[in-house]
Amino acid sequence: MAEMQKIRTGRHCAFVMHVHLVFATKFRHKVFTDAHLVRMEEIMRSVCADFESELVEFNGEDNHVHLLVNFPPKVAVTKLVNSLKGVSSRRLRQEFPDLVRHYWRANKLWSGSYFAGTVGGAPLSIVKQYIEQQNRPV
Repeated sequence: MAEMQKIRTGRHCAFVMHVHLVFATKFRHKVFTDAHLVRMEEIMRSVCADFESELVEFNGEDNHVHLLVNFPPKVAVTKLVNSLKGVSSRRLRQEFPDLVRHYWRANKLWSGSYFAGTVGGAPLSIVKQYIEQQNRPV
């Protein structure tokens, strides 16, 4: 847990930003095996590195995956998600022809939607209380 709170620095900022991402397969088809997930983790780590981000944790089931990503403030979550889904879909379909048979019509591995939730830090009630208790000048 101490690793998650490691403060990163940029040129003009200090930050600790994590996002929990969940991607589901198109039509929630159950297509992933352990081999698919192992390769997908490698691909997603590479994509995160391109965005100066870190894939802290990765796991999945047969029809969805969970990612915990530590990212800098200059990275838009939507751009990161688009790249993660696009690159992983393209590479997995190239390397595992068995995936293509599930998506012959749509030619897409992932559903168009995703879940993104920020994680870490203090609970909202504590942050709100901290802000309310600031010494405002009169």
